[in-house]
Amino acid sequence: MVHAASGAPRTGAFAYFDGDVTAKATGLFQLLREDGTATDEPALATLDRGLARRLFEGMLRIRVTDARMMALQRQGRIGFYGEAVGQEAAVVGSAAVSEPQDWIVPALREAGVGLYRGMTTDSYIAQIYGNAADPTKGRQMPCHPCDREHQYVVMSSCVSTQIPHAVGIAMAMKIAGDRGKVCFGYMGDGGTSEGDFHVAVNFAGVSKAPCVLICQNNQWAISTPGTLQTAAETIALKGVGYGVEAIRADGNDVLAVYHAVAYAADKARRGDGPTFVELLTYRVSAHTSSDDPSRYRDESVTEIWRGQRDPIRRLETYLVKRGWLAAGEREAIAEQIEADVRDAIARQEAIAPPALETLIEDVFEEPTWLLREQLAAIADGPRVKSPHHR
Repeated sequence: MVHAASGAPRTGAFAYFDGDVTAKATGLFQLLREDGTATDEPALATLDRGLARRLFEGMLRIRVTDARMMALQRQGRIGFYGEAVGQEAAVVGSAAVSEPQDWIVPALREAGVGLYRGMTTDSYIAQIYGNAADPTKGRQMPCHPCDREHQYVVMSSCVSTQIPHAVGIAMAMKIAGDRGKVCFGYMGDGGTSEGDFHVAVNFAGVSKAPCVLICQNNQWAISTPGTLQTAAETIALKGVGYGVEAIRADGNDVLAVYHAVAYAADKARRGDGPTFVELLTYRVSAHTSSDDPSRYRDESVTEIWRGQRDPIRRLETYLVKRGWLAAGEREAIAEQIEADVRDAIARQEAIAPPALETLIEDVFEEPTWLLREQLAAIADGPRVKSPHHR
């Protein structure tokens, strides 16, 4: 997809990016309406067919994988899971902008970014099981994947603590003179009410760090609605006071997400500083497998977002109209993804838990006498077969 050159006048939908500070922070950039029709046909004339299909397949991969993982959790085969149903456009649209040299610092629902960048399904599932193939040797909390090869950093369950990390990585890039690299830092709307967010955005603004800070505003901080956690008119406005350009896009429109994040990333690569991007979406599913949202919200509203505002259906409708997706092709793609995921699950369930001695690895170069003594005591104790090793 072609982007307007820096400083070049933009027309149609893309004129949004030339708006003033407040207009951008309170507006909403959109390219596809809920019914899959374009808000500005000329703006999509340069859309690349290959990219459009990769975005579609990336969203579908998240949807299918999440459904299978939730089924495993309900069957007692994994302990915990947090899915991204309804938020796939925000995840994949932003992931598609990243380049191999970039760094990703995720929050809870960005595992799809790692998968889009090259994390294998086997590695992802191994980390959920915590088996011997898990690169973290079963030590990480459930649903906290990482991928060193593709510079996808493990998430933190402590809300917003990852945002200063993202800004710090970007500041280090600038100090090292690594032009062209970007750090993408993610958060939820609830994260913007934490002190770490404000500290990080302030540092980003002052240092002009090459980062793109992305808020998936799914309108629920677990059980707290956005209206009760902030008096700001929009989440994006929170960045303006720190001198950081803030933009908003329809987070269920994957093409709008892609363009908005590309605008921010291109700016960072040029050395023109950070951008705070609010992606307006909705958490269709529960916060995690441990949550029951029907206890605190009106699920009739959820059904509207689940149905007519579904991001995958929106792009599918548009691609079918352009002749880039055939009737029934979605089902065929989903079936292949489902088969791939099931095969990966079978492989990972057959792998034993990490070896006992890995408990004392990676802390000291040479384990201390106390650690060795403790390991020996554990080795002499009773053994319980892992329920995941079949």
